[in-house]
Amino acid sequence: MGKKRSRLADYMVYLIVRFVVCIIQSLSYEAACKMARGLAWLAYRVDERHRLVAAANLRQAFPERYSAEAPTEVIQAIYNHFCNLMIEIVHLPRRLHPTTWRRHLDLQNGRHFVEALLSDRPLLLVTGHFGNWEVGGYTLALLGFKTHAIARPLDNPYCDDFLRRFRERTGQGILAKKGDFDQMQEILAKGGVVATLADQDAGQRGLFVNFFGKPASTHKAVALLALEYKVPMLVMGVRKVGEPMRFQTVFADSILPEDYEGRSDAVKAITQRYTAALEQVVRSAPEQYFWLHRRWKHQPAKSRKQAA
Repeated sequence: MGKKRSRLADYMVYLIVRFVVCIIQSLSYEAACKMARGLAWLAYRVDERHRLVAAANLRQAFPERYSAEAPTEVIQAIYNHFCNLMIEIVHLPRRLHPTTWRRHLDLQNGRHFVEALLSDRPLLLVTGHFGNWEVGGYTLALLGFKTHAIARPLDNPYCDDFLRRFRERTGQGILAKKGDFDQMQEILAKGGVVATLADQDAGQRGLFVNFFGKPASTHKAVALLALEYKVPMLVMGVRKVGEPMRFQTVFADSILPEDYEGRSDAVKAITQRYTAALEQVVRSAPEQYFWLHRRWKHQPAKSRKQAA
């Protein structure tokens, strides 16, 4: 049983977050980005734990580039990217509108994407913590496409409610990662669109597939939903390509569940395929991926025994 949270402490943190957001909103986008660079500089020097995690992850993913030496410049770019991401999210409602979205989002393979959204079949949009993953769902809802995003609720209920209101501002629905599985099934059964971040460690009980050449624990639910409800999958990312707030969709793969009918390894095969596609997305701009997360935290039991 987890430690009981203090409502007062949670509320104080929420007030601090709201105060910071107010400061960012009071600044121009350019001035706020300068502040973000300063925060990134400070975080890089203070946050040793995540800095070391990022260095280890990058050496694992790109051994030909970073065999021994910590990739300092790339890690600094990662901190810059994610501090700037916070600025982008705060300024998004002011800049992104039905009449201005083309200035900010370049929709690559747009025809294929729109056809998938408008088809009679349900659709799974699979992405990861790459670029600005909030922009995709926000823009689709802004343009009138009803989508639902699977997200883990924040531990702080006040901050979670604040973030949820931003995400639902344009009409996007939010589903809790745990607790809303029945609703996910209902949406897909009715031909709806569900988006999910599929690059998080799933613990020791997850399905192990290769990600950058090393087994990574991955959730099975995405492949199971695709197979049960005959849901096509689009694997994509939203990459930042310039300023002010210029993004581009990156489509890596389109997966049809009927291609795996009758296969005993269908769940693992689909999971491996979309994970490989996400790897392709990350390779397009490695500094825009959340390497601060321990993606290879858990390893297959057999590997641990061999290492021992």
